Amino acid sequence: MLTAACGFTQGRANRKSAPGSPASVKWPIESINLEGIHHYTREQMLAASGLKIGQLAGRPEFEAARDRLIATGAFETVAYKFVPAEGAKGYIATFQIVEIEQAYPVRFDDLHISELEAEKALKLKDPLFSLARLPATQPVLERHAKLLQEFLATKGITEKIVGAVDVVGPGEYMVVFRPSRPLPAVAHVRFRGNQVLNENTLWDAVSSSAVGLPYTEDSFREMLRTALRPLYETRGRVHVTFPELRTEPAKDVQGLTVTVTVDEGESYTLGKVAIEDQTPLSASELLKDGDFKTGDVANMELVNAGIDRIKQTLRRAGYIEAQTSMTRKLDDEKKTVDIAVHVDAGPLYIMGKLNLVGLELEGEAEIKRMWGLKDGKPFNPEYPDHFLTRIREDGVFDHLGKTKAETKVDEKKHEVDVTLTFGAAPATPKGPVRKGRGGGSYYERIP
Repeated sequence: MLTAACGFTQGRANRKSAPGSPASVKWPIESINLEGIHHYTREQMLAASGLKIGQLAGRPEFEAARDRLIATGAFETVAYKFVPAEGAKGYIATFQIVEIEQAYPVRFDDLHISELEAEKALKLKDPLFSLARLPATQPVLERHAKLLQEFLATKGITEKIVGAVDVVGPGEYMVVFRPSRPLPAVAHVRFRGNQVLNENTLWDAVSSSAVGLPYTEDSFREMLRTALRPLYETRGRVHVTFPELRTEPAKDVQGLTVTVTVDEGESYTLGKVAIEDQTPLSASELLKDGDFKTGDVANMELVNAGIDRIKQTLRRAGYIEAQTSMTRKLDDEKKTVDIAVHVDAGPLYIMGKLNLVGLELEGEAEIKRMWGLKDGKPFNPEYPDHFLTRIREDGVFDHLGKTKAETKVDEKKHEVDVTLTFGAAPATPKGPVRKGRGGGSYYERIP
């Protein structure tokens, strides 16, 4: 009768099973379950483990697979178990995995090969490698630097390669592989060919990022794209490029002076803006909220702001997980930019329970009467804070202390409960202080 390990095994075991013992029995692998995987595909994981469906395996093979996964450096822990499949003709294996969360995009600097070549070389050696996300642990950085160094050696490039985490913006990081030789730092940046933006404006945009930056052409160009392209795109210059970089030793300080040739391109106007996806709200109304200035200069900053307004409209309508994005199509003959807006509205969330803290009965009754989000209606995430602001501005309570709105989202029922907390409020509201034109109470429901 086939038996196997029933609990998850994490530690590396060096002991060998005695011949004929249950742990040494090998049977075909019928299935492999992977738990805790979020950033890798099943195909990547199986390739990294070395296991295949149908192969004969026992404890030694599963331990070896576990060790291979640990050796990738991509996981905090790897545990496994294997149990008999139905009919005891094979094994069902399960791997429980905790991924390393500290991972960043990858860039290659000054390696004398293309990004595509470097990516392909690393994927051949590491099935888990991705330009979008690499665990930023020292073993991973050292292993991939060594793999790149070995690949470069086949092309006659003998430089030592190192990997490190670089800061590329506020709260933004990137793993960068580059030669280990000391890099000269940028001291000054000059511009030529620019007309739309003067040199002072360009310098102000790059100075905080450029000065002191270890110079490689790739990293400097990335800095230019990040710092300068948005400035030009607010002026419709969607084809701005930086065709030439020249470097020379700075004359006044140690470092480099980099001269950037700017090709500003022609100005484009905003053409057609359309929503490409089915939406729960009228596409025409959403576009109206976006307030896109078609026919004007294609200011991409304003376009992005309009797309964000569309997302906020959907959120206020109860689609609190709504996401928006865009693609743009350039007509170089007409010098126009058409925008396709992509909308993923997500599920509709409705108002659940309203809970009140810090009020006595009369105050609770008044607040519930004024509260405008009724049970079962689409939930507007902006409303609770807006409601409390109006309560304070309208002087509903004397000596009102701190107030707080908290929400509890039920992702299965798609409901949102709201708790409003009132500090140092009196037992009762102040009462009506004026009448409306129709003689109604001042404390009408806050919209």
